[in-house]
Amino acid sequence: MLNNEIWDGEEFSSLVVIPPELDGTRADAALARLTDQSRSAIERLMDGGQIFRGEIPGKGKPLSKKDKVKAGEVFTVQIPPPEDYDVLPEEMELDIVYEDGDILVVNKPQGMVVHPAPGHSSGTLVNGLMHHCGDSLSGVGGVKRPGIVHRIDRDTSGLLCVAKNDMAHGALSAQLSDHSMHREYRTLVIGGLPEEKGTVNAPIARHPMDRKKMAVAKDGRHAVTHYTSLGKMGGITDCSVVLETGRTHQIRVHMAYIGHPVLGDPVYGGENHPFVKKHPALFHGQMLHAAALVLTHPATGEKMRFTCELPDYYREALRLLEESEK
Repeated sequence: MLNNEIWDGEEFSSLVVIPPELDGTRADAALARLTDQSRSAIERLMDGGQIFRGEIPGKGKPLSKKDKVKAGEVFTVQIPPPEDYDVLPEEMELDIVYEDGDILVVNKPQGMVVHPAPGHSSGTLVNGLMHHCGDSLSGVGGVKRPGIVHRIDRDTSGLLCVAKNDMAHGALSAQLSDHSMHREYRTLVIGGLPEEKGTVNAPIARHPMDRKKMAVAKDGRHAVTHYTSLGKMGGITDCSVVLETGRTHQIRVHMAYIGHPVLGDPVYGGENHPFVKKHPALFHGQMLHAAALVLTHPATGEKMRFTCELPDYYREALRLLEESEK
């Protein structure tokens, strides 16, 4: 439990006591549950040496995210003050599926970057959200990622949930962590799947040779993907995919791992299929769309399901594939 916060003129130091029910839990998961910080924020604080065992900031042993915690242990979490936003609001048309005082669900188009990064300082979803929401965005994600609870790749389209306050951000992050947030995708993959329904359970880590890629690796983070075939046309399978975990590039890595890369994927082997070469105008990246999102509203406790239609590029690919079967 969170005991108190001490301000030393530069940053807050929060004292956290581990309750019995979290005995033996990984440190990053436990502290994310016991503070108002997301798990990724906790990991950044750990990497920066800002979380210690004991009650005196800087005097205890720095904590690693893989360390296990024990009931009754006390930890000091040093939380830097919020930085000023250096991301400018931009007026843009956003496809907002739902919005209230706590959350916003948006249908992101293919090609839009979620948050600013080197080479993408403007035109991102965050720039648009800052214009639309003003100051009503959670700050937990940091100055570059206000309100962002989870992400999808630039060339993946579909649904994202945005937190409009820190309470909502913490609750939604917890749902991601315990897998109660349900995310369903549609994707076209190369080849026929070995079975109508299947699961890929394979850990994912940064690729050892190419740091821009991810790969299945024994020492990677736990990752589970469930898929269902919706039909095969022209050597390509239309799939419904449900994420149990949310690792970077997870669907793309897992489908390539089992020999069925996502159609059009330029990173994991899906761009050389004859269909891609025949219809290049359809492909600006992978055929992958976040079609449904199920979550529990952080304020009301209501179970909510959001859906969006398949984008034009995906529907046109299906039409052409169906024609090829006639």
